[in-house]
Amino acid sequence: QVQLVESGGGLVQAGGSLRLSCAASGRTFSTYVMGWFRQAPGKEREFVGAIRWRGGETYYTDSVKGRFTISRDNAKNTVYLQMNSLKPEDTAVYYCAADQYNAEVAWVIRATMTRAYDYWGQGTQVTVSS
Repeated sequence: QVQLVESGGGLVQAGGSLRLSCAASGRTFSTYVMGWFRQAPGKEREFVGAIRWRGGETYYTDSVKGRFTISRDNAKNTVYLQMNSLKPEDTAVYYCAADQYNAEVAWVIRATMTRAYDYWGQGTQVTVSS
């Protein structure tokens, strides 16, 4: 079992920044990829970005490239989502998730799929005002 706890959400004006954290506990050594997703009211949960736990490679959806950055601190078992130049359309509940399957070179394809993840956090609200 892996437990994930997100924090760092809040209300920010357009153009501002927030950093979300996802603290993992439990069988974290079995985790290969950590993903960030978001869900706006009335919409499906969508992929934001992901990071390979060991190698640190990252991948982002096009709408956040150049604005969002994912990083990790292995010693703290924590993954971060730094969000800059926030837009009102970034408003959503943000979730982190853990995938414990090693997809090797296909990790990017798998990382974008919600069904690939074994564990999810409770989510943290991000609201960007215009």
